[in-house]
Amino acid sequence: MIGLVGLSSDVARTIVEFCRFAREKGLSPGVQETLDALDAAAALGVRNSEEMKFGLRAILCSSKDDWDLFEECFEAFGRESAPKPPSNRTKVLRKELATRVSERNSTSLMSTGSGDDVSSKLDGAQAVTGASARERLTQADFSTLSHSDLAALEQISLRLFKQMSRRLARRRRIATSRGQVDLRRTIHRNISRGGEPMNLRYRQRKPRPHRLVTLLDISGSMSAYSLFLVKFLYALQKHFRRVDTFLFSTGLVEITSLFRAQRLQEALQALSQQPAGWSGGTNIGGSLREFNDIHRRKLRSSDTLFVILSDGWDTGDPGVLAGELCTVKRRVRRLIWLNPLLGLKDYQPIASGMSAALPHVDVFAPAHNLDSLLALEKHL
Repeated sequence: MIGLVGLSSDVARTIVEFCRFAREKGLSPGVQETLDALDAAAALGVRNSEEMKFGLRAILCSSKDDWDLFEECFEAFGRESAPKPPSNRTKVLRKELATRVSERNSTSLMSTGSGDDVSSKLDGAQAVTGASARERLTQADFSTLSHSDLAALEQISLRLFKQMSRRLARRRRIATSRGQVDLRRTIHRNISRGGEPMNLRYRQRKPRPHRLVTLLDISGSMSAYSLFLVKFLYALQKHFRRVDTFLFSTGLVEITSLFRAQRLQEALQALSQQPAGWSGGTNIGGSLREFNDIHRRKLRSSDTLFVILSDGWDTGDPGVLAGELCTVKRRVRRLIWLNPLLGLKDYQPIASGMSAALPHVDVFAPAHNLDSLLALEKHL
């Protein structure tokens, strides 16, 4: 490995930071890919950002999806984290502060307060990149955001939802369940080793992605959250092929076809014309009964994830809600309930509807901000 030989420390640090940045955004550069990128930069002699871009892309991308995501990552890194022209002193400040920390650690003279002071300055330098603003938006409760903040959050969320979809698809592709040995692929894989079958390849049935059935509460008590959650469900349906989407308040309305046929703004316009009971009352049990009576065929126990997004405030009979959920539970792989109120510090699910539902729920999780929605990935 030639690594840092002939490569300046600034360039090496930039490459390592970019690989870490790309990994956070959905690409998968590991330690080996990072070392390969350093080797390539040292061997080729990087003279400008375009040459660095082409070299990194050749090493870190293995598919068309990776290529597209790389372009987004490289542009974002250039805006947020890459070294700027000399007029921007962010890089100089980081280097000076890092030197001070190193010197104080080596002489063991750092006082209790000085470490905090240096850390705060480092944090301030990094805040220039805009990461703190993005973090604030992703962690803020939807009900507290202004209209301008919601617009900015939508741009961030659509990109992150797309990256989540790519990661889920990649995990399906690299599944390693054992089956019958595929002799042809095993030989081809081991040609470089003289044909010795050291790395066996297996035949296996291609795994199918789960079917998602989602029900969103659009009653009055959910009005602060329902519009953004509609956009979240639109993103799911756009990037997962097998999604059925419903809205409910006192009754149930299917909107699957609207989302499949329209762009987001057109879909929202079409939704506004639907008599779906926006900001009305709530009858969760009655809506689930309607689903079970009419749409039960959409539930297949082997592959269905059933997702309800609701605060659990129900004007109907809790016994009906419990009974209908029990029917759903028997027909699905997992029943997930996402509740925006769960993000509140002192919230307790003591309302009659929510209390009746919980014994039948496999996953009970918050849905009050972008981070909580992205956390749904581990359940998909």
